[in-house]
Amino acid sequence: MLILENVRKAYGSLVAVDGLSLEVRRGEVLGLLGPNGAGKSTTVNLCIGLLAPDSGRVSVTGNGPATGDPTIAAVRSTIGVAPQTLALYDVLSGEENLWFFGEVYALSGARLAGRVKWSLDFVGLGDRKRDRVATYSGGMKRRLNLAAALVHDPELILLDEPTAGVDPQSRNQIFDNILALKQLGRTVIYTTHYMEEAERLCDRVAIIDRGKLLALGPVSQLLDAHGVKPRMVLQGATLEEVFLHLTGRSLRD
Repeated sequence: MLILENVRKAYGSLVAVDGLSLEVRRGEVLGLLGPNGAGKSTTVNLCIGLLAPDSGRVSVTGNGPATGDPTIAAVRSTIGVAPQTLALYDVLSGEENLWFFGEVYALSGARLAGRVKWSLDFVGLGDRKRDRVATYSGGMKRRLNLAAALVHDPELILLDEPTAGVDPQSRNQIFDNILALKQLGRTVIYTTHYMEEAERLCDRVAIIDRGKLLALGPVSQLLDAHGVKPRMVLQGATLEEVFLHLTGRSLRD
């Protein structure tokens, strides 16, 4: 579905992506896991054609890169992206935002109306569709940001830290949305720096830091290879206090 071959991107002396090679399989949820500044957002921008690599190659659905060739429109029509920085118009309603983005992707008429309704219902905003986005909470804006990425029914969806700064209800809604997209056969790239999110959502995880791929595989496999068994350390506790903490019973019982 998506292949990166020895991709490099630098900003002056700062190397953001350093020889990254990665293949994303059709229908999987792949997590890009790493700390802030690891190169995750730059990798997303390379995948969608917003940036061109200094060297290496990005191929989407076998049609070549998302920029620089005659298939650009065909390739971009298969891609949806929810950027980390919200891409919404506060003065428009949620519904009007989706109509606008749908028209950008050449949707019209009944097809556009149907996709706008489906996307709003999918993220749980159907009842707020006519409200201005300026009145939405942070979590609602994140959900609408996701809906905008889905309105044209893309095959490949890139989500750049989609739960950043959201409330628990919206976070769980977004998790459910991603799992539903997987059930629909969509391919999802999910960037995060939270291991629990990757463990819950992703089939495989690519751990990157300073633009380099450090490890790749299912979370369980990575934990077996690189993790440590959890330990609990109780300092200054007596044996009786430890037993009570673990069992809820006193040694005298």
